[in-house]
Amino acid sequence: MNKYKHEFTVVPANESQETLDYVNQILKKERDIEFSAKPLETSRFQVENIQFAYVFYEDDLAVNVMYTVDDPKKRAVGFKLSEGMEIY
Repeated sequence: MNKYKHEFTVVPANESQETLDYVNQILKKERDIEFSAKPLETSRFQVENIQFAYVFYEDDLAVNVMYTVDDPKKRAVGFKLSEGMEIY
């Protein structure tokens, strides 16, 4: 469960190309960021009026994009590093 009482589930990245494309588009076009690490799993869901998309990479990086359905152009992008990961 996440803090919104939603059961958090993931699917293999090779079964969720739409989520990968969505997150990659935002990272590249809006933030000029690309990762060399291979994506392993994704999750995408909505709780109340908030959409969430997560990508988990083989180097232990996790990226999430969230936005409210009321204003999809206003987004938050989060990065979670595992302990010991180098920041470039």
